[in-house]
Amino acid sequence: MNLAVSNSNSERPHFERRLRRLEQDILRMGALVEQSFRLSHQSLFARDLIAVAQISSLEKKIDYFYRHIELECAALITLEAPVAKDLRLLSAFMQLVRDLERIGDYAEDLAEIAVKIFPYPPHKCLPEIELMSHHAQAMLAASLVALADLDAVAGRAVKRLDDTVDTAYKTLYQTLATERDIKGVVEPIILLALVIRHLERMADHATNIGQRVAYIVTGQRS
Repeated sequence: MNLAVSNSNSERPHFERRLRRLEQDILRMGALVEQSFRLSHQSLFARDLIAVAQISSLEKKIDYFYRHIELECAALITLEAPVAKDLRLLSAFMQLVRDLERIGDYAEDLAEIAVKIFPYPPHKCLPEIELMSHHAQAMLAASLVALADLDAVAGRAVKRLDDTVDTAYKTLYQTLATERDIKGVVEPIILLALVIRHLERMADHATNIGQRVAYIVTGQRS
C-alpha cells in the first residue's frame, strides 16, 4: 500500500513521509490481528491453551498500534491541513483500524471461551463451527490483501464471501437453540452460541475493511 505519492501534495515531503509510515503501521496491525485470529482458532479447535497466552501478548501490541494510528491520523488532520483526497484517506484509516481492533478483541474473547469450554467433551457441531471460523479468517485475509494492493474490486468482493458465514451462523444457531436431551449443564451450548456470534461479527468487520478499501480508492461508498 502506498498512497503517499499518488494522493498527497508532492510539495509536502514531511506529510508524505508520515503518511507512508502510517500506511506501514496499519499493515503491521493487520498482520497482528490476523495472527491473533489464527491463534484463537487454534485455542478453540485444537484445544491449545498455550495459544491463549500468546493472544494476550498480541492484544497489547494491537491496542498499541490502534491508539498510535488513531492519534497519528488525528494529528495529520488537525496539523497538516490535508487536501480533500488525503482527508478521505485518513478518515477511512481511522474507521478501518477500529474494525481491526474489534476483530482483535473478539479473538481474545474466543480464547477466553476456549478456556471455559476446555473441560467439556467436544460438541458434535464443532467441525461446522471450525469451518465457519476458516471462512471468517479467509475474509480477513482477503480484506488485508485488498488493503495492501489498494484493490477496490477485491475489497468489494469480500462482502460476497460474507454470505457463507451468515448462512453458517443461522444454521448453527438453530441447531444449538433447539438442541434437546442435553445431559449435564448447558454452559457449553451457551459458550458455542457466543463463539458463532463472535465469528459472525468478525466476518462483518472484515467486510467493513474491504468496503473501506474500495472507498479509499474510488471515493464512493458501496
